[in-house]
Amino acid sequence: MSRAPLNIPASVDALQEALAGEQYIAERGLAVPVYLALRLKRPLFLEGEPGVGKTEVAKVLASAMKTTLIRLQCYEGLDVSQAVYEWNYPRQLLEIRMIETSGEVDRAAATRELFLIKRPLLRAIEETRERPPVLLIDEIDRADEEFEGYLLEFLSDFQVTIPELGTIRANEPPIVIITSNRTRDVHDALKRRCVYSWIPYPSFDKELRIVTSKVPRAPERLARQITAFVQELRTADLYKAAGISETLDWAAALVALDRDVLDADVIEETLGILLKNQEDIDSVRGERMSTILARALA
Repeated sequence: MSRAPLNIPASVDALQEALAGEQYIAERGLAVPVYLALRLKRPLFLEGEPGVGKTEVAKVLASAMKTTLIRLQCYEGLDVSQAVYEWNYPRQLLEIRMIETSGEVDRAAATRELFLIKRPLLRAIEETRERPPVLLIDEIDRADEEFEGYLLEFLSDFQVTIPELGTIRANEPPIVIITSNRTRDVHDALKRRCVYSWIPYPSFDKELRIVTSKVPRAPERLARQITAFVQELRTADLYKAAGISETLDWAAALVALDRDVLDADVIEETLGILLKNQEDIDSVRGERMSTILARALA
């Protein structure tokens, strides 16, 4: 089967247009690192607070470039067997017993690729035989430093060695996007292999554009009030500020409630969509919420 090449946008402006076609608003400060990562075939390391759109970059990029998205969600205790591959041992044992019953002794048959469980990193390498995928390594800061060390080696060679099968190499590097919420420092050696970009919370104008694009049924006045309130709320001392995803969920909820303006009552009723920590919700209610709303509507 012939390999289908990726159609990388010819310029930063073209990349912004392609992402905008997927309803992702990428300002030049983000579009340039994404473009350079594509052109230089280097991993892209995106860092920022939760909910600012880091994971979404990988999703819309895969869609815009018409290629597969392969996601590795990191967590504490993640190891090679969950990230790269492991053998289906019960099925291997069954195969061995069937071979023995038939009178054969060729147990090597039980190590065939048929019994290999392919995890995201191996799948990303194999996918390059047809078309380089987008490999999303999400929230690397949640993984242990040992896995970070393995990932450093993987990104150097883009190959996986399986003793029973040999070394499997990528035809060319996949498009790698690594995200971090900065819950811990990621080693500089990993960052040095990447094109780095910090994604901040959006400005008022950008967030308003996102809301009107993603929740088109929201009245213009309500969309502006929602955006202004969230922007003001982020200046408060909270355990977890609302991200863009929470803004969009809140906007959709208010539209579902047939609201066309923002007031204290509806905010009180729907704070659980905007904030995900009970202490934050309690701290915002009452006079503090009235002050934030007054500033937002001013």
